[in-house]
Amino acid sequence: MPEFVSLDDATTHVRDGITLALGGMTNYRRPVAFAKALLRRMQRPKDLTLLAFTGGIESDMLVGGGCVKAVRTVYFGLESFGFAPMFTAEAHSGRLKVIEETEQSLSMGIRARMAGVGYMPSRAWQGTDLPNLRPDVKTVIDPYSGEVLTAFPAVECDVAVVHGLAGDKAGNVLLNNNLGIDIELVYIADCVIATVETMVDQLIRTTDGVLIPSPGIDYIAHVPRGAHPTSCYPHYPIGGEAFFRYIDACNNGRFEEYFGEDEE
Repeated sequence: MPEFVSLDDATTHVRDGITLALGGMTNYRRPVAFAKALLRRMQRPKDLTLLAFTGGIESDMLVGGGCVKAVRTVYFGLESFGFAPMFTAEAHSGRLKVIEETEQSLSMGIRARMAGVGYMPSRAWQGTDLPNLRPDVKTVIDPYSGEVLTAFPAVECDVAVVHGLAGDKAGNVLLNNNLGIDIELVYIADCVIATVETMVDQLIRTTDGVLIPSPGIDYIAHVPRGAHPTSCYPHYPIGGEAFFRYIDACNNGRFEEYFGEDEE
């Protein structure tokens, strides 16, 4: 059974220097409230490696708050709202380490972790300059064909945070069908935290969503509107005004000011 905790208590499991994975996809079902709660801590976490299939506004907030040392993701931005302002500034300054990933490299690394092996072979990246940017990515010889393959190392993950539509008393969590890599994060993370829009007595399997069974979750926090201003279909749409206020504040050096106003 997962432990039912408050949002602030859930953030205590994020320690300095860990790899933190954030679920959701682009501007959809991101654990924004969790990211804000990390920034509210008396001592914000630092030196995090941020892992996400795509980095969005919640990831940008953690970068802007000085929590992140490195990011590994195939995309970092605000989709139709443009560049992620804090990530763009920190990456261009050289203060933020960007671990180059593609969809194939990240998926292979996740598969290796799920399989409990050190790497996963693939034909990806062969004949490109990408290996020059990732000296940790080696090559291996296929023992059956003799072909040279790329050996993508297993992706490590200490804590993963996903935002769900609902949780129940048995500790199951419901996601919608816009999954990203949330299910894979549940498999690879040492600790899984779920924030949920609502709590119900019992969740029932449905074609409108995917259930994460309770053994896959360690902590559940009830956080209504926990994905805002990203959307959480069918509960609420994208909050475009909040996105524009965030971008304007960041571009004018008022990141902390925006954060304070947004919490009121």
